[in-house]
Amino acid sequence: MPEIRLQSMVKRYGSVKVLHGIDLEMADNEFTVLVGPSGCGKSTTLRMIAGLEDVSDGEIFMDGKPVKHLEPKDRDLAMVFQDYALYPHMNVAQNISFALRLQKRPTTEINAKVREVADMVGLTDFLDRKPGALSGGQRQRVAMARALAKDSGIFLFDEPLSNLDAKLRGQMRAELALMSQRVEKNMIYVTHDQIEAMTLADRIVVMHGGYIQQQGTPEELFKRPANKFVAGFLGMPPMNFLEGAIEEKGGGMFVTGDGFSLRLADERAATARVHSGRDIILGIRPSDLSFAPDASADAALTLNVMVSEYIGAQSVLMCTCGQQSVTVEMNSETPMALGETLQFEVNAPRIHLFDKESERAL
Repeated sequence: MPEIRLQSMVKRYGSVKVLHGIDLEMADNEFTVLVGPSGCGKSTTLRMIAGLEDVSDGEIFMDGKPVKHLEPKDRDLAMVFQDYALYPHMNVAQNISFALRLQKRPTTEINAKVREVADMVGLTDFLDRKPGALSGGQRQRVAMARALAKDSGIFLFDEPLSNLDAKLRGQMRAELALMSQRVEKNMIYVTHDQIEAMTLADRIVVMHGGYIQQQGTPEELFKRPANKFVAGFLGMPPMNFLEGAIEEKGGGMFVTGDGFSLRLADERAATARVHSGRDIILGIRPSDLSFAPDASADAALTLNVMVSEYIGAQSVLMCTCGQQSVTVEMNSETPMALGETLQFEVNAPRIHLFDKESERAL
């Protein structure tokens, strides 16, 4: 399984620069997810690794060897596309074995490999069917099985679940996670869905505007985002952002803004003291707010409840704090009336502070 390294990788389309010197290393047997909004450069990065796009500047290394000059067929990789790209006139077995037949492998070897990967992705009973007789999820499994049959060292996935409905996406996510454990190959997966990234990845690479914003484990990025963009992109519902300033009052450190004045936890106060008087952005995840009518004023936000979205065990409240919007995630059994003004205690050790100008985490 090759180690993959992108060195100062740049992509230009004419005079437009869409990737600005990407540096990234992907270790053996690692499931790496490139995630970000549309236009961030994640699919372009994947296609450059695959050899489907030229590298304008920089280099791609696999096991220490430069490969940007190599054709896709010479890079020891297999790719699963968003639109499946199956041959409609071939049955499932023929689609899975297509690359092996091109390589003129022995028939016994091809048949054994088809049975092996079909069993792995749950297609054993569908080998004689053509793609038109399959559901969307089954067709996506065929595309994955075809990539697995090639037995490459690297597997590339370009938003493979985006055409599926929500329920099937959840099922396929679980199957992909199990498959990655069984196959033990390098996998690079592109998606705009942060839930897919959080649930599948060994390592997440968050991209925006042609730059890598942050990379690390899902837990690292969720708990310690490097900037406001990463903090707001990962997590559902997204993080709340409130404008304010850091102030020192009565020996304590506070974040004060429109309609709130929150005392910082002791472990944050020392760091915040050097930024006293500075305009900042306060980040609070919706799950770190809890209904607490008796909480002290310097530990809570007073919110006006505007909308309540019932989603089963949880409810998501859309509220206002002064002129700013705040989302709260809470147990749906807690009685809540629209238009009420209520107090929600903030989990102080879990708040995030960002510089207002650079949006970097403090």
